[in-house]
Amino acid sequence: MIKVENLNVLNFDGALRGMRNPLESWDKSDSYWDAEHKNYIIGENDMKLALNLTKAGSDHSKFLRQIFVSMDITAPMSWWWDFDTYKVSTVRNSTSRMHKLGTRLLTFNDFSLDDETGKTNITPLREYVLKDLNERILKFQELKKEGKTEEAMSMWRDIVFDSPQSYNFKSTWTGNYEIMRNVYRARKNHKQREFRDFCQFIEKEFPYSELITTPRI
Repeated sequence: MIKVENLNVLNFDGALRGMRNPLESWDKSDSYWDAEHKNYIIGENDMKLALNLTKAGSDHSKFLRQIFVSMDITAPMSWWWDFDTYKVSTVRNSTSRMHKLGTRLLTFNDFSLDDETGKTNITPLREYVLKDLNERILKFQELKKEGKTEEAMSMWRDIVFDSPQSYNFKSTWTGNYEIMRNVYRARKNHKQREFRDFCQFIEKEFPYSELITTPRI
């Protein structure tokens, strides 16, 4: 599973103003702030230029790096490993196994256990893994309470290393439209469903998503 919340996109006005700097064509800009709805409207002239520059490649579409994105993403470790490939000018502040794993018993909601159709698939092996992890968490808590620090840390290390890839992390992630464009281009048909779902979210929920989804010439 993957869940995206609190999407916030900033600085369309600054990015598009800078887009016109090379040819000093600011007088042709037709974008504006809609004060009533607190929304930035990209005009026809600006969108035409923006799409032309975007199609021409990253050397010409530097303005995309100045359209900033912030969002909360909950996804399994297996997804984060691949998503973290896109690390240029990004910030990620994540929930922490270091601080929180072992402080409470786990439930199936802590893992991504859905199949390709989105239906939850709890297999006997997954039931066993959850039961085993929780037994060790209880033992870790007992050892820690008894002051057996070295044994407790050894148990905690085993819990961390034996947690499956389906373990979910929630992160507040910050990047920009150029990074989103790279993700979309490379991952929209990815065999991991979370990437396909994420790319569909980009298409439907990102303002002016055509700046991300339009293919290069």
